[in-house]
Amino acid sequence: MIIKTVIHTVLFSLFALCSAPLFAADDIDALQQALIKRFPGVSIDKVNPTAIPGLYQVVAGSQVVYTDSQGRYMIEGDLVDMDTGKNFSEEAKKDIRKKAVARLSDEEMIVYQPEKPKYSVDVVTDIYCPYCRKLHEEMDEYLESGIKVRYILLPLKGKKDYEDTLSVWCAEDRNLALDIAKSGGGVEKKTCDNPLAKHKQVARQIGVTGTPAIILEDGSLLPGYVPIKQLVKVLNGKSQ
Repeated sequence: MIIKTVIHTVLFSLFALCSAPLFAADDIDALQQALIKRFPGVSIDKVNPTAIPGLYQVVAGSQVVYTDSQGRYMIEGDLVDMDTGKNFSEEAKKDIRKKAVARLSDEEMIVYQPEKPKYSVDVVTDIYCPYCRKLHEEMDEYLESGIKVRYILLPLKGKKDYEDTLSVWCAEDRNLALDIAKSGGGVEKKTCDNPLAKHKQVARQIGVTGTPAIILEDGSLLPGYVPIKQLVKVLNGKSQ
């Protein structure tokens, strides 16, 4: 059972992209250019060598994959050092997430700020998501624990969800409007210039498809609802 779990963790999906190698030279710049030609329209953000000779990590948007020095084979999956437990793929994804959330300033988000912040988390939320509402019910405990919450709004439940989310954003007091909406109350219908499209783009860059999702300052992703006491333990552990 243990062996099966390990294999499942590190087994990669391997497939050939063409029948002939592109070049023989082990050159990162040439490899990056070859990948750009192979995948027109796809942004190849970074190519890095790995600890495995001849294997390169490729970062493309929110995706982290691996290829050989010729760009012929592509590997999907996590690269894990079984001696140390380090997940190289997750480390790369943390960097992607940090850069994604950095695109949003506090002024472009709905922020709950404690008097003396110790930590900051970004939370992808939907006002009609039951577990998002459960998380929001603990907001006082977040603030008492010194946790700053920056909300990324991702309405996933159709037109009404989007319109109500827009009304929250356009309200004179956004925090109050969000409190009301998440408690099941109605918010006055309003429209205005808004960053909701940008919120959606950032959520997609992070790789989030469901809510809630919590992104920590180091780029770690905690999918789903996490009880506040458990979250505090995680944050305290990362600060040590």
